[in-house]
Amino acid sequence: MQKNQEISGIDVEALYRRYGAMVLRRCRQLLRNEDLAADAMQETFVKILRNQDRLHASYPSSLLYRIATNVCLNMMRTQRRRPTVSADEMLERTAGPDCLEDRLLDAWTLEQVFAGTREGTRRAAEMHYLEGRTLAETAEQADLSISGVRKRLRSLREQNLAIMAM
Repeated sequence: MQKNQEISGIDVEALYRRYGAMVLRRCRQLLRNEDLAADAMQETFVKILRNQDRLHASYPSSLLYRIATNVCLNMMRTQRRRPTVSADEMLERTAGPDCLEDRLLDAWTLEQVFAGTREGTRRAAEMHYLEGRTLAETAEQADLSISGVRKRLRSLREQNLAIMAM
């Protein structure tokens, strides 16, 4: 691929092989979080995939760098507006109870947390919070977009925060 040749119908796989490491470095630099950086890198290439027929760029590295920067800035903005609630505290409380009463209480609590939610939302929450999968891995397994997984997890958190406030 020549630098001065205009790209039409971008070969995303070739771009990923050639510039994936550069995009990941940029995301790591901005986000300072390995999981978020990996999600941002994937989101960058998803944007390229979705718009590959409309994109025209003489310099693909500049295009990818700019898209990655925008994706990271959007993620940082979203985190500031809607900070995530950590599942670590809940996991520590439910991990390995020794007595039957604790196990029953934990099972009841989880049923309350997931009451009225779709099965897909429950599975996405289990994959992300309990199995430790990234948003991208969860999205792939649940056959959703990364933003779809985020939206479902956010609505689940908001629903349970409202219940806990009562």
